[in-house]
Amino acid sequence: MNPLETKIADHYGDAELLARIDAGLETAGIDRNNLTPDDLAPVEEFHIGGRMATEHLVSKMSLSDGDHVLDVGCGIGGAARLIARQTGGRVTGIDLTPEYIETARILTERTGLADRVRLEIASALEMPFEDKSFDAAITIHVAMNIADRAALYGEISRVLKPGATLALFDIMKKDDGALAYPVPWAVSDETSHLTTPDEMLSFLKAAGFEVTEVEDRTAFALDFFKQSFAAAKNGPPPLGVHLVLGAGASEKLKNVFVNIESGRIAPTLMIARRKPD
Repeated sequence: MNPLETKIADHYGDAELLARIDAGLETAGIDRNNLTPDDLAPVEEFHIGGRMATEHLVSKMSLSDGDHVLDVGCGIGGAARLIARQTGGRVTGIDLTPEYIETARILTERTGLADRVRLEIASALEMPFEDKSFDAAITIHVAMNIADRAALYGEISRVLKPGATLALFDIMKKDDGALAYPVPWAVSDETSHLTTPDEMLSFLKAAGFEVTEVEDRTAFALDFFKQSFAAAKNGPPPLGVHLVLGAGASEKLKNVFVNIESGRIAPTLMIARRKPD
């Protein structure tokens, strides 16, 4: 890992993550060794909109049971497990953070999906895969930490087959206003590298993608946060993304809401197709 990637992995790394999730499962009355597919939904989808946002993204990809999907920045594996379960296909997920991959592997085994979901510690800028290995790829709330977007999308393009779909859902900046920190992905500008939607389109085009859809999900995000804050008025639920965020979770989530509401950032979905060589 380069120095920036080391800082990012350290930012997300948390040796107590699995223990917190297990404690949350116990409080919720869920047997951690007998998990149903939806038991982990409140905690495993570490991005704005949670499971609803993932299902919305996946619905636009036309995946089949023979597809091999790449999840770039898979976190603790929620989206990867969802895709494997819904499509019957295979998913490979990569993430910089060892604790995320360790937790993701254990949760994947507990949900009975280890035969279809493979999870590895790897950099999105130098992936350990052959050219044209995957039928589709997703990135969900990942690029905000990556300064070298040209390298990121060039590497994703390299490992995708011609005609493959790339679906991304990331936070993008709307203006040059200063963000309220901390947020889930950073405590300062040092590791926060947001781009505008127009800049994203340029990076994707340069990497050999044709963007077929762009969706600003601001209204969805604000409604999601308002409902989440209302539900947690008397304290957080046993299972939720606060377990992944750890200390300062409430402040980080409120700052994301403030940054979106003020028009500084917007959660944005893009669907792209890798052009033929």
